[in-house]
Amino acid sequence: MKPYTILIIDDEPQMRKLIRTFLARDGYSVEEATDGMNALSKINIKQPHLCIVDVMMPYMDGFEFARELKEFSNIPLIFLSAKGEEWDKIEGLKLGGDDYIVKPFMPGELLARVESVLRRSYKNNPVRHSLVIGPLVIDPEAHTVTLDNKQLPLTLKEFGILETLAKNKGRVYTREQLLALVWGDNHHSTDRTVDTHIKTLRLKMGDAGSMIETVWGIGYKFEVK
Repeated sequence: MKPYTILIIDDEPQMRKLIRTFLARDGYSVEEATDGMNALSKINIKQPHLCIVDVMMPYMDGFEFARELKEFSNIPLIFLSAKGEEWDKIEGLKLGGDDYIVKPFMPGELLARVESVLRRSYKNNPVRHSLVIGPLVIDPEAHTVTLDNKQLPLTLKEFGILETLAKNKGRVYTREQLLALVWGDNHHSTDRTVDTHIKTLRLKMGDAGSMIETVWGIGYKFEVK
C-alpha cells in the first residue's frame, strides 16, 4: 500500500467509482466527495495528500473549491474536465492546480499524472507512515499524536501505550504485557502504574479516550466505535 491518500471530488458516482478503481488497484488509499463543499468538510477532518477535482459540479465547482482550499492548504490538485479549452486549463493552473486532465482519459494517463504530481510535491518532504484513525493521527517517527488537528501533550509512556494499543486494534493486552512493551523488561513498575497512565491518557484524549476500553480481569484494548 502506498503512503498516500487521494480525495476524488466529482458529482458523478460512476466517475468516482471508475477513478477509485484505478487508484486502489495501484495501491493508493482513496476517499470521495460529491462536490466542493463536501470536500472542504472532509479536508477539515483529515487532509489527503492529493485532490482530483472535477471542474463542473453543483453547489461549489472545482475552481471555486480551489480558491477556498488555497486559503488554508497547499494540498496538490489535479483538475478533471470535459472542457479542454486553453482558457480553462490556464484558469485551473492559475488557481493552484498542478495538472489538468481532459475527459475522457486513459487509466495509464491518470496514474502517470498522479504519480508525477505526488513525486514533485513530496520529494523534499517525504510522507510519514502515520497511523490515522478518524481524527486521531499517531506519527511514530515524530513521536507525536494529534487529535482534531491539535497536538496532544503526551508523555513517552502515554505515547507508547497508545501506539501499542492503536496499532493492534481489538487485541487485548494485559497490564504485564504493556509494562514489558512500553517500560521494558527491566522495569520496576506495578500494574497500578499502567492504570494510572491509562486514566491520564483518556483524560487528555477527551471523548476519543473511550476508544481505550477496559477488559475487566484482563487488561486493555483499542476499539473504534
